[in-house]
Amino acid sequence: MTLSCPTAKQFLDLSGTLPPAPLDFIVVGLNHHTAPVEVRERAAVRGGEEEALYSHLSRHAQEVMLLATCNRTEVYLAGLEGDPVAAFEGAWGHALADHLYVYRGEAAVAHLYRVAAGLDSLVIGETQIQGQVKRAWQSAHSRGLSSKVLNKVAQGALAAGKRVRFETGMSDKVVSVSSAAVELAQAALGTLEGRTALILGAGETAELTLTHLRAAGVEDVIVVNRTVERARQLAEKLGGQACAHEYLHEVLPQADVVIASSAAPHYVLHGEGVQAALAGRPEREMFLIDISVPRILDPDIAQVTGAHLLNLDDLTDIVTRNLQSRRDALPHAQAIIRESAADLQRWHLTREAQLGRRALATACD
Repeated sequence: MTLSCPTAKQFLDLSGTLPPAPLDFIVVGLNHHTAPVEVRERAAVRGGEEEALYSHLSRHAQEVMLLATCNRTEVYLAGLEGDPVAAFEGAWGHALADHLYVYRGEAAVAHLYRVAAGLDSLVIGETQIQGQVKRAWQSAHSRGLSSKVLNKVAQGALAAGKRVRFETGMSDKVVSVSSAAVELAQAALGTLEGRTALILGAGETAELTLTHLRAAGVEDVIVVNRTVERARQLAEKLGGQACAHEYLHEVLPQADVVIASSAAPHYVLHGEGVQAALAGRPEREMFLIDISVPRILDPDIAQVTGAHLLNLDDLTDIVTRNLQSRRDALPHAQAIIRESAADLQRWHLTREAQLGRRALATACD
């Protein structure tokens, strides 16, 4: 019996009856919707851990991108072999399945597009996440872990995020975790004019927080960081006093507002330290908010008379009040995401068709 190669028309007729392979793209992760802060901090990415996490995850997939922020830890995978939940839990060494979500194919694409646009953030439409997605992709690319699929999806997500912000005006009004923290401080203390603020940390979130504090009328700012040079750079950039971490308890009595935005493997401030700081100023209260994940302010601070301690999960109410205008823009933003995700799906279908034609040509050689 002689087998003949199908004609192009026969191949198209045959291939037209077969569904294309789904897009080989998966996300597994947890965020503020699925896990409280005490669970999210178990999957935080601490300093120096990124390399080990990528090493573990790359044994499970050909392409890997790790996105970790204060409100989410997500792993994007292409060319996965095995169970994504097992890969995630193995990387962090915790049983987290009850808090994890897994999206595949088009759903995973749409999720990343929503994330990059700020539609899945605690503060809807916040702009920080766009840069965080970009840096996550660049980190994966620099390790050789981002190829055709992940490159295309990440680039599409960044483009979709820009479209949402530009076309909807969703980010015209500055609203962020940092601004919400400052507004909570104003609500607790009445006014921030003439107050002293202490920032624990010198990164991007700390800088945003300091900017909002200045706008709220705070004149005196103390920036505390383990690396004094980084604290000095931030203090000089926006105005303030730099302080080495070992002198935290010496400057703490000056602070009316303490905002913690840093990474540390343990609590850096405890109830007894706050109690000692307040002992000499019984007429003045202290407002502390921990926007770090893992948290670096000991929860026992909440038991100290005169101290008001909140964390990321406590920002929900004030964020809700600030976001009505952004909610009004959501239908337009979601339409952009659907359109952008459809463009990606068309790319995938075209690519599948091209791969099929190549396979046919090879078979007939």
